[in-house]
Amino acid sequence: MMKINSATLLKEAYGKFCIPAINVSMPEQVYALFSTAQRMNAPFIIQTTPAAREYMHPVILLNYVKAAAKLYPNVLFALHLDHGNESHIHDAIASGEYTSVMIDASHDPLEKNIERTKLITTQAHLKNISVEAELGVLSGVEDHLNIDEENALYTNPADVEYFVKEAGCDSLAVAVGTSHGAYKFSGGKGLRFDLLKEIQQRVPGFPIVLHGASSIDNEEVKRINATGGKIKEDAKGITEEEIRRAIPYGICKLNIATDLRILWIRVFREYFQNYPDQLDPLKPGIQYAEELKKLFEKKFEILGNNNKTQLYIKNL
Repeated sequence: MMKINSATLLKEAYGKFCIPAINVSMPEQVYALFSTAQRMNAPFIIQTTPAAREYMHPVILLNYVKAAAKLYPNVLFALHLDHGNESHIHDAIASGEYTSVMIDASHDPLEKNIERTKLITTQAHLKNISVEAELGVLSGVEDHLNIDEENALYTNPADVEYFVKEAGCDSLAVAVGTSHGAYKFSGGKGLRFDLLKEIQQRVPGFPIVLHGASSIDNEEVKRINATGGKIKEDAKGITEEEIRRAIPYGICKLNIATDLRILWIRVFREYFQNYPDQLDPLKPGIQYAEELKKLFEKKFEILGNNNKTQLYIKNL
């Protein structure tokens, strides 16, 4: 098994390419991710959320990952707890499986966010586990998280410099225009590159993370709606151009979840509409896994992490 510290992945990638961080909750996603990564020699971060851990017991969920790592021994990966609270984080650290955890105290006042993050950082670093924090609030929906657009707060670059120094985290998720769910941007504003530029100037070389970074293929949305879905067709994600442009500004970890969900919905809706007499979920499940491989291949090429595994072998 080639599991590596998440901070090591990001340090090597900084300014050159980006590590995809994929949220998983089912075996098809884990299988497709490891299979594609081994074929493309691409390191990645595999992520579990509190909601996924509650839906599928964390022991079962983590065993999906361990089984895939045995089947694909040449895959280099990190295992990350995304959007964790203290309860989930303490369990993740104690499990000995995770290489990084995220403490999401972004809804707290700045000093409280620092206090909570620093406590987790101190505990995690004792076990060589890196810590991601978040500063600024993303709008949208991710699992149980629901924040009104009007309450979304862009990250203040001046706060970033102070926060990183005081909290001791290893990477930081910032709010620079994306949101969770299928509606990434409001009013077509896109990413705030002016904020990214200032953040990089204030904390040069420090790994910055972009949450809510799915692309949202509009053709997939149309196909879902053609089978009875109700997703608004103005759903918009981050573009390939924006992703490539963001990498030199220190974005070296990109979180992807909604694209996997949209693909699952489309595959299963179309399959059972086309074959209404079928009862076997394994058939669309196989199709979903195969189409996921294509999705991951495209993501790896855009982010530039394909053929990068050899850069890390010396650190194992």
